[in-house]
Amino acid sequence: MELRHLRYFVAVAEELSFTRAAERLHIGQPPLSHQIQMLEAEVGAQLLERSKRWVRLTEAGKLFLDDARRILGLAEQAAQTARRAERGEAGELRVGFTFSTPLTPLFVAAINRYRQRYPGVTLTLREMSTLGQIDAIANRELDLGLVRPLESALPDGITLTVLRRDPLEMVLPHDHPLAGRESVSVRDLEGQPLVMYPESAGTGIYPQIFRLCREAGFKPIIAMEAAESSTIIGLVAAGCGVSVLPSSFNIIQMSGVCYRPLADADATTTLSLAQRRDEVSPLVAAFVAVATEAAAA
Repeated sequence: MELRHLRYFVAVAEELSFTRAAERLHIGQPPLSHQIQMLEAEVGAQLLERSKRWVRLTEAGKLFLDDARRILGLAEQAAQTARRAERGEAGELRVGFTFSTPLTPLFVAAINRYRQRYPGVTLTLREMSTLGQIDAIANRELDLGLVRPLESALPDGITLTVLRRDPLEMVLPHDHPLAGRESVSVRDLEGQPLVMYPESAGTGIYPQIFRLCREAGFKPIIAMEAAESSTIIGLVAAGCGVSVLPSSFNIIQMSGVCYRPLADADATTTLSLAQRRDEVSPLVAAFVAVATEAAAA
């Protein structure tokens, strides 16, 4: 049974005339009559009563008409859904983000703008480390990732689109000797106990701090490790050490803590969109366009 057979039947049932139905369908009356006969043979029931002057629906035809309309409606709905997906307006988009990303105005602007523009898309957001996102994108468990820089080379097939740059800041207890300065440098970290994410967390900032300290001629002292940024800042407030975080974290104004920018030229971090290089999904292209637009604004 083909959809066109259902359309032919619905037209005849609504017009109750093979002549008018043929005109409506832009086909000849004899081919239409033949197609209806083939449909009845396939269904195994008479759907229409005919005479030279009238056409009537049988009881079987009345029930068949309801189902035929429903099937045609579902077919049209399926086609519309496919067209919307082709335009990036339907489906599911899986986006990862780092722990600090929601603290940036860009994240809020991009997500709100995307939701408003593409309400038919199911947007699934997952908080993950940068390394975790890169692996998930490569394994097709994520479509996109909002990531911080990697100190190692990107895997083959992954590309980055830089959205914004953030300076790194030192997080200090408010009574720390360095708290009186307007800015500090990486060299000021020498000999300071550091509170950091664990290396296993997969954050981009962990190897970056080690590289910056190594380039400044010393090895950092790791005093404590914590998996959550709020815990790191709380430990700094408690006098357990100092830390280095992207400037987006200074929105967390915890009592007993202050933030001072690192003046070193390369003490910066980026927020980028990671995606597969061979990605052709309209959903991904639409989100990249919205995020880039929000970053430019």
